[in-house]
Amino acid sequence: MADKELPLAIVTGSAQRLGRTFALALARQGFAIQLHYHASAKEALATTAEVRALGVPAYPIRADLTEPEQIQSIFTALDSLPHRLQVLINSAAIMPRGEARTMSASNWDATLALNLRAPFLLAQQAAARMDAGGLIVNVTDVGAGKAWSAFPAYTVSKAALESLTRVLAKSFAPDIRVNAIAPGLVLRTESVPQADWDHLIRRLPLQHAATEQALAGALEFLLKNESITGQTIVVDSGYSLI
Repeated sequence: MADKELPLAIVTGSAQRLGRTFALALARQGFAIQLHYHASAKEALATTAEVRALGVPAYPIRADLTEPEQIQSIFTALDSLPHRLQVLINSAAIMPRGEARTMSASNWDATLALNLRAPFLLAQQAAARMDAGGLIVNVTDVGAGKAWSAFPAYTVSKAALESLTRVLAKSFAPDIRVNAIAPGLVLRTESVPQADWDHLIRRLPLQHAATEQALAGALEFLLKNESITGQTIVVDSGYSLI
């Protein structure tokens, strides 16, 4: 298939972790990837090489998604590519720890600018370029349904993102579908000691972390099922039950 015939997917935060998982899953489905990153340049180059090794083009692009003009730069670059935009994955996010009593306005605003405003602005721009059959997927979190007092801005931003998913699904219908994927415990971060992680996993009804393959499978399901919009698929090994 010639490059100009390949559909293109934008994946934000795709240099590492779940963004990388989604980028590789889409590459395996035959999508060219516009691979967004911000600070993780080394990881972005590695993911770019992995995508290209799957036989599809990858276009790394750096942007600070808290700056609307840099969001616009992503689409300015996209407009020069020989592909049609079909998928947007809003995966980039931050998860700052803090207490509601003491969190500063600047930390609150920075979290919502990346986790909520950026997906909205990206969706606006993407929808203007998508033909019928386009798909937008917002990556939320099982925490959207919980009251994580140690992460107030993050929790609120993800709950609002699920609400935005429903609003956009109704607004962009019938041509473009908008859904969300809500992961639970998937990839441990260095800030979480292994012993604490193992304790969390033992509490899960299925007693294992959700896998990257399971998240990729949820995305592939949304790609193929054209009758689903405005929904959040929870992939959490039962975390939402506790």
